Amino acid sequence: MADAKQTEAYWRDKLSPEEFRVCRLKGTEPPFSGQWLNNTLSGVYSCVCCGAALFSSSDKFDSACGWPAFGEVIESGQVKLHADHSHGMVRTEVVCAHCDAHLGHVFDDGPPPSGQRYCINSVCLSFTPQERRKTKE
Repeated sequence: MADAKQTEAYWRDKLSPEEFRVCRLKGTEPPFSGQWLNNTLSGVYSCVCCGAALFSSSDKFDSACGWPAFGEVIESGQVKLHADHSHGMVRTEVVCAHCDAHLGHVFDDGPPPSGQRYCINSVCLSFTPQERRKTKE
């Protein structure tokens, strides 16, 4: 797994221009544009920068916010939260705990049981579908 100590040149070389803009420069993809917004397959969403598993499809829900939304992180400690006062707003930024990639923001208006809505940019995520179980005939 890559870590936060990588250089800007490393990230520019590894990521697409849009991935770099959002993940490393704290950008945002346009709402309703991300490839994972309407994904309904079962699987795991990981950090596009370092590959750390972040969210499970079982915690994904349609929040109508324009970005993929998750009720909780796949495992405690996979993300870090920071106060974000940019753009005249008060929000909580979500970053990958392994490589410090900007992922999106978390809000306190999600469904039970967590009450959280992790609003995450699709471009920050890769998706690995759950393998289908083979049945014996």
